[in-house]
Amino acid sequence: MDHRRSSRRRSPAPAVPARATAALAAATLAAGLGVVGAGAATSASADPRDDMKVPTAVGHGGAISTVDPEASRVGLDVLRKGGNAVDAAVAAAAALGVTEPYSAGVGGGGYFVYYDAASGEVHTIDGRETAPADMPNDAFVDPATGKPYPFTPDLVTSGVSVGTPGTPATWETALDEWGTYSLKKALKPATQLARRGFVVDQTFHDQTASNAARFAAFPATAELYLPGGEPPAVGSVLRNRDLAATYDLLAKHGTDAFYGGDLAAEMVDVVQHPQTSPDTDLPVPPGYLDLDDLAGYEALLQDPTVSDYRDYDVYGMAPSSSGGSTVGEALNILETFDLAGMDDAAYLHHYLEASALAFADRGAYVGDPAFVDVPLATLLSDDFAAERACLLDPEAAATKPVAPGDTDADDAACGETISPADSDTENVSTTNLTVVDGDGNVVEYTLTIEQTGGSGMLVPGRGFLLNNELTDFSTVWAAEDPNRIEPGKRPRSSMAPTIVLRDGEPVLALGSPGGSTIITTVLQTLVNHLDRGMPIGDALAAPRAAQRNTASVTAEPELIAAYGPALEAYGHTLVPSGDQFTSAAEIGAATAVQIGDDGLLTAVSEPRRRGGGAAMVVRPADG
Repeated sequence: MDHRRSSRRRSPAPAVPARATAALAAATLAAGLGVVGAGAATSASADPRDDMKVPTAVGHGGAISTVDPEASRVGLDVLRKGGNAVDAAVAAAAALGVTEPYSAGVGGGGYFVYYDAASGEVHTIDGRETAPADMPNDAFVDPATGKPYPFTPDLVTSGVSVGTPGTPATWETALDEWGTYSLKKALKPATQLARRGFVVDQTFHDQTASNAARFAAFPATAELYLPGGEPPAVGSVLRNRDLAATYDLLAKHGTDAFYGGDLAAEMVDVVQHPQTSPDTDLPVPPGYLDLDDLAGYEALLQDPTVSDYRDYDVYGMAPSSSGGSTVGEALNILETFDLAGMDDAAYLHHYLEASALAFADRGAYVGDPAFVDVPLATLLSDDFAAERACLLDPEAAATKPVAPGDTDADDAACGETISPADSDTENVSTTNLTVVDGDGNVVEYTLTIEQTGGSGMLVPGRGFLLNNELTDFSTVWAAEDPNRIEPGKRPRSSMAPTIVLRDGEPVLALGSPGGSTIITTVLQTLVNHLDRGMPIGDALAAPRAAQRNTASVTAEPELIAAYGPALEAYGHTLVPSGDQFTSAAEIGAATAVQIGDDGLLTAVSEPRRRGGGAAMVVRPADG
């Protein structure tokens, strides 16, 4: 059953090192004396964000963790000024739209999970993008050959891939439902950040460089992100006055100004009539987004998934995301084994095999429940998990892909399966944030524009990139495929913002970017902590591997070095991580906050992945 309702209501001093504050002020002043424009970039002496990238912070009164210190600082300031977790999450997400524009922003979508301390209930918002009403089911098939296009930069850099954005509606819905700030107040810090600028770090520079050919295809994108024709230099200051003006527009008029009016018309024009440089070789076909698609968009309030795992209740996102169901099913499978009593290799073998089984069922059954009858209760049941767990050989890896389980079978004792589903096409670039306030409210929020840089198309004069989320649909249409293209449908996602309760009280919140490796990152971090006894910082930082029901296991080099021979002895084939658009060998860039029995908060972020994150608390334990 689809327990969802729509909601898009209409509405007319942080803990930063002194050295970082001084350097930032100097850099901003230098920018003010330099070139004036939406993307003005000038040289600065140092990157103050490095001083703010603290992977672990312990204390009381509230906590936040994001991949970016500017965003964490914004959220922490909201908490310190009396805002709640929802207020801080929206403010930090808007800041990420400035400093992490290739991963998130108002041109994309995401999933928002909220624990309400007063009621003890968990709520969620599905802010996933939707397919335009005119999108054909063969949108990703080459008419010249009748075969799917390869998912290369040529295809994802297009209007075809752009879905109706859901992020602004998510922000407004969250604030209307549970926040104490208005949208105007929540956007103010990010608006100021966009105007004064931020210092470019190595990660931002490298992400720009890896997408330079795509960005150069669009004059508006190149003007902002390729100043002088080159990626902004490390240490330079990048300002986005156009985005600040867009935030001002939303602050004054609410999301009506995004889903209608001039801005909506401009987004439609960018998608339907892409303006490209005469020097580009990219074809950039037009897409299908229309004014009616934008006017009709709704963020959906819906029930979370929940799985009881040992002494815990694990809450996540229901479809259209597959995160909650797949993490939950894998946990249910693993619950039948004593992971704590295994050696490392045996534990990893069980984790990988459970992941493959759950991914098989994800592919066969999970899609947008407005279009697909998703057997969610069965997928999350202990009985179904037991039927799947009996296929897990403790001594040997199964041949992949494994077949999905038969959810319609009666007493399917270890073996009732159906045919495997289509392969996964989800991309890796997303961002995540975790917030806990002083009253015990918790937000876990994953948001994205899909690939690093999204579609590559920036809305001229508006300062934000449009997503390419529709590439998450299956490339070839099949009636039995739950992720087939259909007008108005939300493509299946792997985003898995997760909140863990014990005895009705929150003990942990976590999430990650990484495309379909989001599921495995969240799952591995959970079992590292809950079963293997790792402190949450160690559980999050540990080397990762992802088995998504494929012939080989994607693994970080550190994991291969430590466990490769032992896992190969089980029959696993390990290949180093990385993707076709970047050279990164990292899986995910997670954030988490652990809530202790005494209210002690441990906020953690990545110590190294994607340049390291920033964990902050309102009142440090050692302060």
